[in-house]
Amino acid sequence: MIMPEESHRKRTVRFFFDTAVKIFPNACNRPAVLAGLIPILFLSLFYFYPLGGIFFRSFFSGDGFSVSTISKIFHSSRLFGIISFTIWQAFLSTLLTLIVALPCAWVMGTFTFPGKRMIMMLATLPFVLPTIVVAAAFQALVGKNGLIGAVVLEESLLLILIAHLFYNFSVILRITSGFWASMGNEMSEAARMLGASPFQVFRTVTFPLLRPAIFASAMLVFIFCFSSFGVVLILGGPSYATIEVEIYRQAAHLFNLPVASTLAIFQICFTFLLMWVYTHLQKKNAQFMPESDRITLRAPTSIFEKGAVGGCVLFILLFCLTPVTALILKSIWHGEGFSLIYYRELFMNSSGSIFYVSPVDAMTNSLLFACSTLAMALVVGGCAALTIQSAKGRVGNLLDPLFMLPLSTSAVTLGFGMIITLDKPPLNIRTSMMLIPIVHTLVAFPFVVRSVLPALRSIPSSLKEAATLLGASPRRVWFHIELPIAARALSVGAVFAFTVSLGEFGATVFAARPEFTTLPVTIYKYLGQPGTMNYGQAMAVSSLLMLVTAAGFLFIEKIRKHSGQEGF
Repeated sequence: MIMPEESHRKRTVRFFFDTAVKIFPNACNRPAVLAGLIPILFLSLFYFYPLGGIFFRSFFSGDGFSVSTISKIFHSSRLFGIISFTIWQAFLSTLLTLIVALPCAWVMGTFTFPGKRMIMMLATLPFVLPTIVVAAAFQALVGKNGLIGAVVLEESLLLILIAHLFYNFSVILRITSGFWASMGNEMSEAARMLGASPFQVFRTVTFPLLRPAIFASAMLVFIFCFSSFGVVLILGGPSYATIEVEIYRQAAHLFNLPVASTLAIFQICFTFLLMWVYTHLQKKNAQFMPESDRITLRAPTSIFEKGAVGGCVLFILLFCLTPVTALILKSIWHGEGFSLIYYRELFMNSSGSIFYVSPVDAMTNSLLFACSTLAMALVVGGCAALTIQSAKGRVGNLLDPLFMLPLSTSAVTLGFGMIITLDKPPLNIRTSMMLIPIVHTLVAFPFVVRSVLPALRSIPSSLKEAATLLGASPRRVWFHIELPIAARALSVGAVFAFTVSLGEFGATVFAARPEFTTLPVTIYKYLGQPGTMNYGQAMAVSSLLMLVTAAGFLFIEKIRKHSGQEGF
């Protein structure tokens, strides 16, 4: 006899299985049927449920539904000013990035020259660095104790804009230069043959074709700057605060959860709107992509072209290397000469406090969390990629953006949502060390999806059909055909997940208990404490984190080079 509760469990399992079969009518008895439930369940528990908790805190109080908190925010000159400043600084940062990056994109999308791949990799390196490392690098360069010590830049809007330019420069560069190189010369040559001047060719031919790529990349930079947290928190000081910083302040310092929740809801809605616009621009980008038989690049010939290439290379070298060089120098400079004292101090507890968590312990925590995130992100992201690849029609079109939703939500909001919702059985994990790998996986698994999905889609269906005709089961087809082909992409996704976890700061600063401190949180604590030794140790930890992240990025680029994969 089947017990009632057992019968209930069986009915529940069968319901999910029948639902999966309806979603994947052509994938019965394949791993994708049940694999799709893993990312959906993960998102339901750790994304939609925390966001629902934020929504409830924003609009419901003891008296029921209320919009009083929203009214208070928009009637508060300070909070309204923070919202306005967040939008304003994101606009200025985007405009500055466009002005600086577009000339370099023209050079990279038009000419070929020795060392171009290395220069492009160097230009991309700032974007893959953790934001806390970027902030520390500019502290080392132009902070109070920096190499330059530019007091006029310290805790100023200009410093925030320059740091955002440093971080987002490669977004404009890579997207627009790739589009520029793919346009071909046919239309431009036809316009010149009809008597158009170079300026007229650019205004009437090149720019209209390039406009969707420019707007799409600019929208992406705006989203990154709008949700900026680490850079503004470290470099802005108390005079400059974005919505992200204010959410952290209201929740962590003032314990004003209704205001923090309402700000988080506003940010989620605004960011979703921006992501919708970005997706629309991407579709236009693909729709108006000019037809060209091949990517057309040429060697610079005139003095102007050679000067443009030389100036672009020199700018990228100086702009991308100067802050990170300053960071490394400040980590090994003590007093009047070079010294490794800051690195040696990482292994000591000079204060003698029993509550002290050494940077070595923080490094151990970070590596442990990164390894856990790697494993979880591969499972969730791999299952999500398999599900999207197997789904057909509208379902596939729905699942792809669904699994990308965490990328459009700020890490601070995700961390905040988890600590206010995951505190009751059966999900009482707010004080558990597993909370950090979970929130890191939420941030990292979309990168795994984007790495693995193109590899799965590249597998010819005829290859799998031939194996099936020869008697191979779906399980054997997956393990002997699909998995080996996708292995290289999985390794790229694994490195992405590992490095994302190592550098994650926004959600971790909410979720991490003192004994679970990570390297980014340690850097933030050191930068917030007075004293030369604390400052030097912050530079040392930042340098170590930067080197590990850079090594992961170089590994990814090497894998992509050998596999022929492209993409940002």
